[in-house]
Amino acid sequence: MALLLAAGMTGAGATAAQAAGTAQAGTAKAGAAQAGDILAQLKAIPGMQVTEKPSTLPGYRWFWLEYRQPVDHRNPRGQWFEQRIMLQHKSADRPMVLYTSGYNTPETMFTSEPTALVDGNQISVEYRYFTPSRPEPTDWKKDTIWQAATDEHRLIGALKTIYQGKWISTGASKGGMTAVYHKRFYPRDVDGSVVYVAPNDVSNNDDRAYDTFFQTVGTDPECRANVKALARKFLERRTEMLKRFKAAADENGWTFDILRTQDRAFENSVMDYEWGFWQYSLQSACASLPKAESATDDQLYETLDNISGLSFYSDQGLAPYIPYYYQAGTQLGWPTPKFKHLRPLLRYEDSYQPRTYVPREISMRFDNGRAMRDIDRWVRGNANHMLFLYGANDPWGSEPFRLGRGSRDSAVYVAPGMNHSGRLIAKLPSDQQTKAISDVKRWAGVVTGMQTLKTAPMADDPLLLQRPPL
Repeated sequence: MALLLAAGMTGAGATAAQAAGTAQAGTAKAGAAQAGDILAQLKAIPGMQVTEKPSTLPGYRWFWLEYRQPVDHRNPRGQWFEQRIMLQHKSADRPMVLYTSGYNTPETMFTSEPTALVDGNQISVEYRYFTPSRPEPTDWKKDTIWQAATDEHRLIGALKTIYQGKWISTGASKGGMTAVYHKRFYPRDVDGSVVYVAPNDVSNNDDRAYDTFFQTVGTDPECRANVKALARKFLERRTEMLKRFKAAADENGWTFDILRTQDRAFENSVMDYEWGFWQYSLQSACASLPKAESATDDQLYETLDNISGLSFYSDQGLAPYIPYYYQAGTQLGWPTPKFKHLRPLLRYEDSYQPRTYVPREISMRFDNGRAMRDIDRWVRGNANHMLFLYGANDPWGSEPFRLGRGSRDSAVYVAPGMNHSGRLIAKLPSDQQTKAISDVKRWAGVVTGMQTLKTAPMADDPLLLQRPPL
């Protein structure tokens, strides 16, 4: 750990002696700033650049951090990059919540559910390879779950010189997965983890759980049937849908080099429609959908665009999320539901996989599930101080994390009727909610008498509106 921190502040060409000397100087500098203002303390961290911005949340100061990280933590003498972090500082003696987005850092202040519960500080960490936290030139083979977990490990070590209290990690969707992977590789970094809507694709070749989900989701069979029928209707009226799609693409300058043609882009949006509805909407939204048997072409195109977001399938929409699709196609795995209700109208069903969404010049090879089997075994056998929360109507919960006999002081909760939302503790039945709140506060060392979840001020979390499937 010390050598990695030293290499981070001295650069790729430093000798071991130079690194050790600089490390001692950095430690002395950090110690001298310890009693001063938080801005000075942050700037004293070796390898850290700090910018303070006007806060939009009462009681917090807002900082943007850039922390120097090695591209390959096994080779700290090699290439480095700057990782972006957002810090919302309340007090150094309050707990720290590590929010792992799994994507970009949000560019607005927000309060995660655990942060509100523990009345704590919060850092939001941008995942490596999401711009601007991307090394140039880019070695895509280093976009792995272990490298990202080690980014977080080094950052935590640096910030614990200031924030020496309890730490809670959290994240939703891919951010929740990121929190699990970090905990697996560095279980002592944090005192508890609150993991929202994180899929666990431990067997990438067995996706029957997704098909079962779409056959049984919700309590309204007519809603399920209409969503399926709408997806089929898009394909039956492919010509009219493509006319509207082309007009929108021409108007906005969208290109389709990654997916090759607008037709492939359109069809991928159709295959996402049923999934997207249940991921982002509640069952009550069924009433706002057009009826498949009577919908006009304009109504069909509107609902397809509203739910799937046709612009996302353009080069401009996909480019920011290439790092996610790369990881899905190399380590994370991906869902492959059967589209029997859309056959024989589909032309590109085989394109429904991560390789389709990554430019061809970036080579990919799936590890056949080795990484995810390791994660699954660890969670079942070693999970400690971990909460897993899912929405009952969320397709990503079809393959959840499960606890085993080796897990301790951990739980899995499912919020009735909820989708892919990240604020699920508030949606649990009262007895489960009470237990979950008590656990999180206990792990964070928060004394009784602190505010409850329902009275805590919470700004909206912008990452819950991310367009990608995770």
